[in-house]
Amino acid sequence: MSPLLYYALPALGSYAMLSIFFLRRPRLLYTPWVSVFRPRLGAHRGGSGERLENTMEAMENSMGQRADLLELDCQLTRDGVVVVSHDQNLSRQSGLNRDVGSLNFEELPRYKEELEVYFSPGRFAHGSDRRMMSLEEVFQRFPQLPMAVEVKGDNEELIHKIAALVRHFNRNEITIWASEKNSIMKKCKAAEQTARSLSLPLPLTTPQNPEMPSSFTISRGIRVLLFYYLGLLPFIPIPEKFLLCFLPTIINRTYFPFSSPGLNQLAAVVSRWIIMRKSLIQHLEQRGVQVIFWCLNEESDFEVAFNLGASGVLTDYPTALRQYLDNRGAAL
Repeated sequence: MSPLLYYALPALGSYAMLSIFFLRRPRLLYTPWVSVFRPRLGAHRGGSGERLENTMEAMENSMGQRADLLELDCQLTRDGVVVVSHDQNLSRQSGLNRDVGSLNFEELPRYKEELEVYFSPGRFAHGSDRRMMSLEEVFQRFPQLPMAVEVKGDNEELIHKIAALVRHFNRNEITIWASEKNSIMKKCKAAEQTARSLSLPLPLTTPQNPEMPSSFTISRGIRVLLFYYLGLLPFIPIPEKFLLCFLPTIINRTYFPFSSPGLNQLAAVVSRWIIMRKSLIQHLEQRGVQVIFWCLNEESDFEVAFNLGASGVLTDYPTALRQYLDNRGAAL
């Protein structure tokens, strides 16, 4: 055996054993972050399968099913109102081919009478409430309910207004920053710091500077996967508190990220092999990172997610998920 192999093989073996050891016991290296909430049932777009998406009626319906979390997307109107809307262009939602940013809040159209459920193609939601909501109205109506607020576009005014609203309603610990892009997430955290510095001092009985938890961006999620497979994840700090991730089993069934069926089938196979690792989910959970899979609308997918060790699930159908959770009870 060459001298290189003589020393390299034992070193590699020791590294592998240490990596496996700390992957399973991360609390020997880190004190996990403890959240003030642990969502099991998250309502995607307010619960967009049972009522029209992002309406107060949808959110009230989800609350009737004891939802733990509302997932919302935000846009900014021309007159500076933060609106709960997934799309910037209003064609799909209302039939009006205008961007939210080109209209004042009072000019926003009503939703269509029925909307197709994005993650359940061929199924439609209906509701009597067709009015678009401002984020301020939602915060006022549900002051204690945790929410994940996704910033859809790189709009600094939008980001600063969300941060100011969160601070105004003292929701820092129960409002999650969400974005797909690192550049936007950095601006979200900076805006939070600005809102904190500009706000009036809170009462002594209130935590003075609670930090808003953030979720992984796409590139940060890929980074975690890379470190996991390199065996370095136990030794890398993780500032994020939530991983809002698609469940690979829904690709090419209810989620079609590509226009090509072949690419969707390939994505389903590859992502299932890469992401669906119970040891990865357990490690993140023990580090204080809550893993929430989206957007699941079938009981079989609920089963897969919770068997992997997920903290919770985002769904368009809160009634179905509530029934599943109640039936499983202490088994979860």
